[in-house]
Amino acid sequence: MSISELPIIDLSPLRSSNPADYKKVGMELCEAASTVGFFYIKNHGISQIEIKEIFDISERFFASEEHQKNAVSISPFHRGWLHIGAAKMYGNKESDYKESFVWGLEVAEDDPDFRTGGRLLAPNQWPAFIPEMREKLAAYFTEAQICGEKLLEALAKGLQVPGDYFLKEIDKPISRGALIYYPPNQPNRYPNQRLPEKYGRFFQVGSGEHTDYGTLTMLCQDQIGGLQIKGKSGTWVSAEPIEGTFVVNIGDLLARWSNGRFESTPHRVINSSTQARYSLAMFVDPNWNATINPLTQDGECANYDTVRCADYINARYNEAFAYRKNRNNE
Repeated sequence: MSISELPIIDLSPLRSSNPADYKKVGMELCEAASTVGFFYIKNHGISQIEIKEIFDISERFFASEEHQKNAVSISPFHRGWLHIGAAKMYGNKESDYKESFVWGLEVAEDDPDFRTGGRLLAPNQWPAFIPEMREKLAAYFTEAQICGEKLLEALAKGLQVPGDYFLKEIDKPISRGALIYYPPNQPNRYPNQRLPEKYGRFFQVGSGEHTDYGTLTMLCQDQIGGLQIKGKSGTWVSAEPIEGTFVVNIGDLLARWSNGRFESTPHRVINSSTQARYSLAMFVDPNWNATINPLTQDGECANYDTVRCADYINARYNEAFAYRKNRNNE
């Protein structure tokens, strides 16, 4: 399978009572995960009406006054609004040209994990000027987490290990949802950076080249496009928006967990459009203290050390986000 041929995998068999149907989907997912690291999913079970409502909320939020967004500015626990310039992928000279709003599992003020501190498990920050945002985004988080766990179960079965292999420590996940806004293209922002002639305009780096940190990323794109995937030859290929699908990619943590069987593939976002681009991301991860042991078969050596989910994700966050540079989180 080449990176220019991202498969569209139908998840409806995962609702079948026939184990063979489940395994077939798992094998399709494993094939894509091990050769490309990216794939589309359809019939994922999340309503398009619900997704449109969230995109509408996203547009309203990012169009609001800066002082309103500042009221929910990013917390030490990575919840809330990130302004333009707050994120920079490792190895990139420029900060990402985007805004984000991040939320996660609903956690109360008296939750023992929150009181312990530094665990990316914390109360969310909800803007008072969009009161329905909390209900809509919390419901989406639950549905997307369920979908992500089904994918992890199917991947495990495709690898011919127990279906709960990646799910043994995921009852209180540190998964995050993110609304992301990429401003319209500004031709003079990076005057020395130009796409190939077929694009006919300067490009704007919405998100620099990177791999994702965790297990799975599920991305819902608008119709503007801009997501590009880097092939092994160094060629960039567009993952065009397809109505009713998510783009799913393998993160670094799952690549380690699979002992290198799965690919965590570099990608970026380029907004070459004069229109704003919006996307809805779900980063699916296990519990804070989950132990990531590389999956080995008889006679096979582990290619990676065992890590704690907390240590790996936190280290990567500390590299990427400006607000964390001087903080000492667990």
